[in-house]
Parts: sequence; C-alpha cells; structure tokens
Amino acid sequence: MRHADDRPNRSGASDSEAPLADLQAFAVELRRMNGEINRMTHGFAVNQRLHPTDVSALGAILDAPSPLTPGALREHLGLTSGAVTACLDRLERAGHIRRARESADRRVVHVYYEPSARTVARDYFMPLAEATARARARFSEGELTTVLRFLAAMNEEMAEAFLYTLPRPTEPSLDPLALFRFKKKKKTAP
Repeated sequence: MRHADDRPNRSGASDSEAPLADLQAFAVELRRMNGEINRMTHGFAVNQRLHPTDVSALGAILDAPSPLTPGALREHLGLTSGAVTACLDRLERAGHIRRARESADRRVVHVYYEPSARTVARDYFMPLAEATARARARFSEGELTTVLRFLAAMNEEMAEAFLYTLPRPTEPSLDPLALFRFKKKKKTAP
C-alpha cells in the first residue's frame, strides 16, 4: 500500500525524498503569481496616472476592516509620514480617496475609498476576478478552504519574518544616500 507521503510530486520524486523540490515549486509558483499581480497593479497605476505605492495604499485602504488613519497606513506600507502624506495627497487629487475628521479629537483623520473609484478599480480588475472564478472552479470547497488557510499562514509568516528586517526608528535608513546624509548631519552637529 502506498503512503500519502510517497506520492510523486511535480519533480517526480516522492514527498519524503524531495522536500526541497516542493519548497522550490512553491517558491516558483508564488513568485509567478506575485509577478502577475504586480504587472496588473502597475498597469492600473499607469492607467490612473498613479505611483505603484499609491495602488498599494489603495489596496490597504480597501482591505482594512475599518477606516485607516494615515499612521496606520504608514505602518502597513512601511513608509515615512511624509511619503504617506504625499501618497494620500495624490490619491485625493485623483479622486480615489477622501480624508475625514470624524471624532471629537480633530487631530484624528480617517481615510476612505471613494465609491466612484471603487467602480473604476472593479472595472479594471474584472479580468482578475474572472480568472479567480475560473481557477476556483477547478477545486472543491475543501481544497479552497485549505488554499485560503495556506495563503493566510504565508501572509502571517512573511509579516513575522520581515518585521525584524525593517530598520528601527532610531537607526538610519539602510538606503546608502540616507546613511550618508545621516553621518554628514552627525559630523556637523555641535
């Protein structure tokens, strides 16, 4: 009787023989999917005369369970306060978002995706939705549940792994020019 771990995988080796081949196959497919999504995202950015970072911000605003603050968006995207402000200014000028002060504390600003901009994005990304529906049709509900669990676990693991690779606020940026400016300022300071 054949054990489930002995089924041939993409590389032709059994699962017990080739865990690295499976890891490589996952890496290849995840990079391919990431590349295709990036290609579509960049196309949308060009179509809307936006920067790709602006599209990432739109995605974060759209996916957030409640309205984001600029600070929460900054943390999510890993940008500086100034970069987030510039991004939100571009998105607001282009009609994609609006900022609102809704709480008793007038310093708190929330960012909202404009309904008309949602329609533009939905129309542009309709081929992605259709491709997703076609791909989903190839799998059972149980398999799709497993795929969603895997994707959620990957997002959690990547967020955790890369959390420790970001520069700390007390450290200069790892950008060589920023590091040069940081050192230069330190030398000229009294």
